[in-house]
Amino acid sequence: MEPPTPTPPPRAGRDRQITLIVYLLYLLAPLAGLTAVIAIIVNYLKREEVAGNWLASHFTWQIRTFWWALAGTVVGGVLMIVGIGALILMAVGLWYLYRNVKGLLRLFDDRPIENPLGWF
Repeated sequence: MEPPTPTPPPRAGRDRQITLIVYLLYLLAPLAGLTAVIAIIVNYLKREEVAGNWLASHFTWQIRTFWWALAGTVVGGVLMIVGIGALILMAVGLWYLYRNVKGLLRLFDDRPIENPLGWF
């Protein structure tokens, strides 16, 4: 008689780990921008797997943070010509940091993002 096949670890545990890794990749992006590209790719590839559970709100939060930060960075970069670009880039950087830290804290508390479509 063969031993029973071990059961795979729960899906939620792996999804939570992926969500954590994505937050870390986003936080590393100011130092190495390529990590944000990797993170957004992971977000889109794994989005279906978290659909319907509390981690889906984190994925929406992460995706929106990426695209709005990219847009703000482009606007700030263009406006460097007239001098206010640096202020916009600083504001975008602080907002980006805030959203990623908030997401991490809620992830560590095993809580969804309350309003993943919101700005704060």
